[in-house]
Amino acid sequence: MSPSIQNDLPAAAVVSDETRATCSSTANGPRWEVIAIVLAILLFAAIRWRLRDVPLERDEGEYAYAGQLMLQGIPPYQIAYNMKLPGTYAAYAGIMSVFGQTTAGIHLGLLVVNLVSILLVYGLGKRLYGPRVGAIAGVTYGLLSVGPWVQGFAAHATHFVVVTAIAGLLLLFDAQRDGREWKLFMAGLCLGLAFVMKQPGGAYGVFAVLYLAMSSSWRKTELRASLRRLFLLNLGMVLPFALTCLLLWRAGVFGRFWFWTFTYAYQYATNVGAKEGWGYFVKYSSQAAGSAIAIWGLAGIGLTTFVWSRKARPHAVFMLGLLLFSGLAFSAGLYFRPHYFILLLPALSLLVGLAIDSAAVLSSRSTNRFFHYFPVAIFVIAVIATFAQEFHFYFDADPVSASRYVYPKDPFPESVAIGRYIEKNFPPKASMAVLGSEPQIMFYSRRRSVTGYLYTYSLTEEQKYADTMQRDLISQIEAASPDFLVYIQDWLIRPGSDRTIFPWFRRYVVTKYRLVGIMRVRDGLQLRSENEILQAPGNLEAAIFLYQRTSF
Repeated sequence: MSPSIQNDLPAAAVVSDETRATCSSTANGPRWEVIAIVLAILLFAAIRWRLRDVPLERDEGEYAYAGQLMLQGIPPYQIAYNMKLPGTYAAYAGIMSVFGQTTAGIHLGLLVVNLVSILLVYGLGKRLYGPRVGAIAGVTYGLLSVGPWVQGFAAHATHFVVVTAIAGLLLLFDAQRDGREWKLFMAGLCLGLAFVMKQPGGAYGVFAVLYLAMSSSWRKTELRASLRRLFLLNLGMVLPFALTCLLLWRAGVFGRFWFWTFTYAYQYATNVGAKEGWGYFVKYSSQAAGSAIAIWGLAGIGLTTFVWSRKARPHAVFMLGLLLFSGLAFSAGLYFRPHYFILLLPALSLLVGLAIDSAAVLSSRSTNRFFHYFPVAIFVIAVIATFAQEFHFYFDADPVSASRYVYPKDPFPESVAIGRYIEKNFPPKASMAVLGSEPQIMFYSRRRSVTGYLYTYSLTEEQKYADTMQRDLISQIEAASPDFLVYIQDWLIRPGSDRTIFPWFRRYVVTKYRLVGIMRVRDGLQLRSENEILQAPGNLEAAIFLYQRTSF
C-alpha cells in the first residue's frame, strides 16, 4: 500500500486506544449510532410526509413542468427553456413516473432522495472518523435539510446535487482505502451527475480531482498508476455531460440548450456585484443560521478541532477542501438563495459530528462518568432547541400555512387554484400563454404554454439578451394568438431594465382579450366583470390575471 493511500485510512485506525475501546464496546449489543440514524430517518420522513402537499414553489414548478413534458416525449429546451442543466428535469420525470404527477408525488420522491442523502452523509462521516461522527452528521443533515429557512422541504435541484456529489465522494474515499479502481470511475459518474443536476455541482468534481491528485503518489515507480486513477475519475465525470449533449443534439435542441445553460447563464451569473451579493449573503445566512443557531454554533466549534484534536487531523485536507468547494458551489453568482445553503449542509454536518466526537474523546479521560456523556447530551439539546425554534412549521402548520410562512408574498397556493380552474374550465385543446415567473401553473393545469419562457425575470434583467428575449416572446404569443392568457404581476424591474414588453402587452390585451378573473395573494379567485375586478380594493402585488380571447 502506498504512503498516500495509507494516509487516507479512516481515523479510527490512528486514534487512541480509549477511542477504540469506546467503539468496540457496542460490538456485542445494539449499535447506538445505527439506532440514532434509524430514528432520525423515521422522524424526518414523518415531517416530510406531513408536508407532502405544500404547494410547489416556482423552481419546483419549472422542474415539474419540464419533467411532465419529458414524460410526453418532449425534450428539454424544445418548448420550455431556462438556464439550468437538465439533470433535475430528468430526475423529476423519474419521480413522477413512480409516484405520480402530483405535488405529493414530487415531495415523496424528495423524501426518498433525502433519506438516501442522510445515509450517505452518515457513511462518509463513518469512513472518515468513525461511527459516532457518522451518526451525528447524518442526524444533523436530516435536521438542517428539512428546515424552512433553507427551503429544504421543497424539491430543489440542490438536493439532487448533494445526493449525487456525496455518493461520488464516498466512492472516491473507498477507492483510496481499498485500491479498487472501478470505484473511481463510479465516483466520477456520480460527480458528473451532480454537475448535470445543476451547474454549481461541478465544484464537487473539481474538489475530487484536486484531492485525488494531492493524495496520490507521484514517484516515478507509481506515476503510471496515479495517472490511470485520475483518468478513470475524470472519464466518469465527463460521461454524464457528454451523453446529455449527445441526446440533446439528436433531439435537435442542442443550440438552444447551449445558449440557455452557458451563454445566458454566464450573463446571469455575472449580473450581481460584490456589494449586492454581500447584502444577499448577510440577509439569507442570518435567516438560515438563526433558525438553527445551536447547530451552526457546533459546526463552528468543529472547524476549530483541526487545531486541538488529534483525531481531526488525519483528514483535515479532505474536510477543509469539502467545506471550501461546497462554499464555492453555494456562492455561485453571489445570489446566495436560501436553498443554496443545502450545498453547505454535508460539510457543516460533518463538522458538527467532529466537534461532538472530539469533545467526547477528551471527556472520556475524566474519572467522572457524567462528563463521558456530556458532549452527546449537548448535541441532543441542540437538536431539541432547533425543533423548538420552528415547532409550528415542523409539527403544526398545514401545507398552505407552511407555504405562507416561508413565502408570504408569493402566489404559490394561488397557483394551485388557478391551474385547477384552467384544467377544469378550458378544453384540453385550448391554447394558453403564461406571462410571468410561475411555471407551476402549467404543471397544475396540464396545459402547455405557447411561449417557452418559463421565467420572465430574464427579460427585465440588465443583460444584453433582454431585448431579444422580449421580442422573441412577443412574436411567439402573436403567432399563436392563444385562447387564454395568464399574466402574473411579479416582474422584477431594475433601473436599467428594458421595458418594451409592457406597452406591447397593454395594447395587445385591450384589442384581443377580456379580463375574466383575478387572484390576489391570500384571496380566492374572483370571476366577475372586468370593471368590478379593476375597481375592487386589494393589493395587486404578485396577483394573477386571467384573460380570455374575445373571439374564443
